[in-house]
Amino acid sequence: MISKVFSSALRGIDAFPVEVEADVQLGMPSYTTVGLAETAVKESRERVKAAILNSGFAFPQEVVTINLAPAEMPKEGTQLDLAISIAILGATKQIVSENLEDYLLVGEVALDGKLRAVRGLLPYAILAKKLNKKMVVPSENAEEAEIVEGLESYAFTSLSDVFLFLKGEKNVSPLQHKDYEDLLVEPPSDVDFSDVKGQNFAKRALEVAAAGGHNILLMGPPGSGKSMLAKRFPTILPSMSFNEALETTKIHSVKGDKKSFVKGMVVLRPFRAPHHTISYAGMIGGGANVHPGEVSLAHNGVLFLDELTEFRRDVLESLRQPLEDRKVSISRAKETLSFPSCFMLLAASNPCPCGFYGDSKRRCRCTPLQIRRYLSKISGPLMDRIDIQIEVPSVSPEELRGKEKGESSREIRKRVSLARQIQKKRFEDFKINSNSEMSEQQVEKFCLLSEDCEKFLSDALKNFGLSARGHHRILKVARTIADLEKSSEIKIEHLAEAVQYRTLDRKLFA
Repeated sequence: MISKVFSSALRGIDAFPVEVEADVQLGMPSYTTVGLAETAVKESRERVKAAILNSGFAFPQEVVTINLAPAEMPKEGTQLDLAISIAILGATKQIVSENLEDYLLVGEVALDGKLRAVRGLLPYAILAKKLNKKMVVPSENAEEAEIVEGLESYAFTSLSDVFLFLKGEKNVSPLQHKDYEDLLVEPPSDVDFSDVKGQNFAKRALEVAAAGGHNILLMGPPGSGKSMLAKRFPTILPSMSFNEALETTKIHSVKGDKKSFVKGMVVLRPFRAPHHTISYAGMIGGGANVHPGEVSLAHNGVLFLDELTEFRRDVLESLRQPLEDRKVSISRAKETLSFPSCFMLLAASNPCPCGFYGDSKRRCRCTPLQIRRYLSKISGPLMDRIDIQIEVPSVSPEELRGKEKGESSREIRKRVSLARQIQKKRFEDFKINSNSEMSEQQVEKFCLLSEDCEKFLSDALKNFGLSARGHHRILKVARTIADLEKSSEIKIEHLAEAVQYRTLDRKLFA
């Protein structure tokens, strides 16, 4: 007899439906899985057999064939265990139900019949709603299933409970949808911008970066506070919209990284800080079974690269595509997968090997050739993609010992959030969220300049020798500064401040 149920598998960060068919025929006992099953799926045979027996059911001593359709799509992961178990119970008539195909079954089974959590539950739940199916999930994944509005889902702890429910002998209430507004939390309060002594110029630059989603480079000597500023950057970032949080959660769910989950969802913008020894695949994504890398895990948040020049050259150059296209494509022999990677790059670096080039208090010991070689690790095309580039000088003893506290993160965050709201309204007819994402056509439309401003910018471009990409990035930053000032037009003072944030690459990298 043939029994059919529905489950799902992942392709990138999206799920596709999988029909799980079980056929049991007379013959010498055997168990075969067909349909491009990867190792974890093939190994489900032993888990499923033990789970069925230890749950008090009979496992067929006949020819068992499991077909996973569509047969041409590879399937990996343990989420098919539950569907395979129920399909076998259906094929052996231990469960008879006319509505088995109304459910999308997802879950890993343990040897004792318990259900275990699986990664990527959110994409499965989104698919179930799209297919207009009910869903059965492990209890450990319940919070992710509750995110999807309009989905009728049920959570269980064991195979036997699912069996009784599908057979109609156990009444279970569906999971309740959670309102996104109830999940929102404040950024961590153990760090605050008011802790930083001095560095008002750097604080302002970070505020502008947060307000417009701009990439930023902090360059200065050791001990100037670059890392301290970077660690406080998340405290001034605006809250994510529901759609941003949903897309970010999908990526983290697929990766199996739930450290930043709040009741099943990522609600704070990610802040990823990989070590400088990270590999190309670790940064961009990849592997035998392609998984998202750091640039995708930082989607809608921040990718912080401390000691930028210590990263491998090929790893740094790999950032050029995601910084420009806001996505990363990974090609394999059989397929090409794309992952979203719309992030803010926050980088910190010393200006030379000893760290004191240009410092007014310590003498640099490096030769011009050493400095050039050190800075050449950051290519010109990569620098062109960093909107804001500033020097962070050493803090004076008077500033360090000063009692006066600066603005708090909460106060800065209010201004940043208001600027983002202005941008949200501006781009409501476009598929972008911030000024940094504007295309050249959108820059021409939303960054109109008066005659005086045009002359000022033209003179600045000539004096600093900036590229066409640098020109557009100055306009984007100026638009953000104007938004912070609640100004509908870009003024000369806005352009002047934006130009100040664009001179480091010409001063140090010429």
